[in-house]
Amino acid sequence: MELLHSLVIGNGEPLIILHGFLGMGDNWKTLANKFGLDYEVHLVDQRNHGRSFHDDDFSYELLVEDLLAYLDHHQLDQVNILGHSMGGKTGMLFAVEHPERLRKLIVADIAPKFYPPHHQYILDALNEVDFSVVSSRSEIDFLLKKHIPENGIRQFLLKNVYRVEKNKLAYRFNLEVLEEHIDEIGVALPPRTFFEGPVLFLKGALSGYITNQDEALIDSHFPDNEIVTIDRASHWLHAENPIDFYDNVVGFLKND
Repeated sequence: MELLHSLVIGNGEPLIILHGFLGMGDNWKTLANKFGLDYEVHLVDQRNHGRSFHDDDFSYELLVEDLLAYLDHHQLDQVNILGHSMGGKTGMLFAVEHPERLRKLIVADIAPKFYPPHHQYILDALNEVDFSVVSSRSEIDFLLKKHIPENGIRQFLLKNVYRVEKNKLAYRFNLEVLEEHIDEIGVALPPRTFFEGPVLFLKGALSGYITNQDEALIDSHFPDNEIVTIDRASHWLHAENPIDFYDNVVGFLKND
């Protein structure tokens, strides 16, 4: 089995950070450097993302298997997991399937419910980029702008562009497979599954991903949960309000 790529920062109790859809561990470097003062932070690239392996299969079950193999390889018996969006869903499924391996779980701006596909405009924009023609990030940004007016989202996506060779660029994520399996991104946590350990849900005040109506479902899966709203932040709450995000995560991890 291929091993997930990661960057390890700091020393202490292990904290695994799982990025969201079309992201990678590198997106979390600034926060990881702060977390690394108290924790051994593992910035993991999930399959078909970042520098991790590409594979034709993609599901949360497989992402959990990948993570378990990673923990076993690094001899990490019990860890804390912080997952954003897609990474939060990986973390939730890992928690209910392998509760003995998890100390605490932090879920950033995602609920255990079903979400209909809603990334199509981003995928359409990414598919319009012809790497046999474009040779610079600025050209790619110009093409993406037609579909994606939000500069922050474009800059997030552009971090995935890298130089394969001198005059050829490419995406780090496996766009073809991720688009083929796009319905997998929104699947709900299986019914009648639960994790009894402590769970912190962080939601952006300007985001609609976690609603008041989701609280009963969260309670049914995670009876020992706390839901905290991060002010002045939408779905990318860790980037938009990193100070409050950091304070809440560390406060939760240190509260025994």
